[in-house]
Amino acid sequence: MRKTIFKKLEAQGLIANYNRLRKNLPPKLPKRVFIWDETFREGLRAPTVFLTYVEQVKLAKLMDDTGISLINVGFPALSEGDKHNVKRIVNETFKNAKLTASAQAKKESVDACLECGIKEVTIETPFNGLNLQYRLKMPKEEALKKIVESTEYARKHGASVNFVLMDGARTPLEDILRIFEAVAKAGATKLVIADTVGFLRPLSMRYLMSHVRNGLSETVRKKVALSVHCHNDFGLATANTLAAVEEGVTYLHTCIAGFGERAGIAPFEEVVAALELLYNIDTGVDLGRLHRLSQSAEKAFALPIQFHKPIIGDGIFAHEVDQELEEMQAHPLLFEPFPPEIVGRKTSLFIGRNTAQTLIQQLLEKAGIRASPRQMDELFRRIKGPQESLDKGETQMTFYQVKKLLKDLQKSYTMWDFWRLAEHITRQKPKLRETNNK
Repeated sequence: MRKTIFKKLEAQGLIANYNRLRKNLPPKLPKRVFIWDETFREGLRAPTVFLTYVEQVKLAKLMDDTGISLINVGFPALSEGDKHNVKRIVNETFKNAKLTASAQAKKESVDACLECGIKEVTIETPFNGLNLQYRLKMPKEEALKKIVESTEYARKHGASVNFVLMDGARTPLEDILRIFEAVAKAGATKLVIADTVGFLRPLSMRYLMSHVRNGLSETVRKKVALSVHCHNDFGLATANTLAAVEEGVTYLHTCIAGFGERAGIAPFEEVVAALELLYNIDTGVDLGRLHRLSQSAEKAFALPIQFHKPIIGDGIFAHEVDQELEEMQAHPLLFEPFPPEIVGRKTSLFIGRNTAQTLIQQLLEKAGIRASPRQMDELFRRIKGPQESLDKGETQMTFYQVKKLLKDLQKSYTMWDFWRLAEHITRQKPKLRETNNK
């Protein structure tokens, strides 16, 4: 459908599609990419978010039906509850998606995945100076040894291994190549660069991924797939993910609606729609299911999706009727980038205070309705009345009440509240108290 529409418009000379120019197609662009969903790993790191097991299974089944290739079902070593849920979801039946779970570079963390029946373990660890000094608190050689041992251990127990280099976007290239070569030799088959704080820009991502690919030995290049995990702190997660694809990366970490820690990671629907419609790359995803999946995630997360959110926002295909109504009805692509039906949406038109009275009269006449001047005035007054009589102060007050209710839904303890609770229960005053979150 999408190919036919755009090709027809191009053939008729009605539009120019610069995306299709051969000069604009990067030479390393893959024909097929695979979506690696991180909603149950990264998405649940959004502060105070919690999903019941039933909600997780429902979302996972919808992801499977949508055509997502790989679903990270969580971090079983985090708690007994997480481990129990991962074990249950592994026993569910999935038609398209494979399941993976995250582990630290520790035997006990890998064991938690294996005990759940996970056949594809994703080992995560950083390897730059900042993290070695302040997070891992160990020298580089010891960290490398642990990573290799964990990978070999998982492989020995029959699991395939993915390796995520956390904060890889701020790790020296020589260290990236060293650790990637080591884990690939130990048996890892997918190697992930994580832009953990969303610090790269698209050209920087292309530079990094091209040098990583070209710097790996030919043996490793043949046996592994490259992947990226892009955070959205600068609003560049989608752009950076697409930049990585332009360098041949085929496994893409995304999260429904871009949920996740801080500003979240690359939104699933943006990445998929852009690849399918702008790059003509097969993602394996049924675009018609995007909207339903996002609505289910919004409900489960109890986090509202912005009205102006690309692809899935309520306002993205909504238009207030103005003088261009006839043109809009003649061909919606005059004002929309693609037919909304492609992503399971519909164009919606509405009459508002900016709709001219003459246009309303034209609409009535075309519908065979004759209205007297008095009736027209009444109709126009009814349309404009609610907005013009609106008390802006009252509206703003209602808005902030709704915002407060949404915050109240996110039950959690600030560090200040935590120390107060700990002091109350233990009757002991902590030596150091975090007061930044008063």
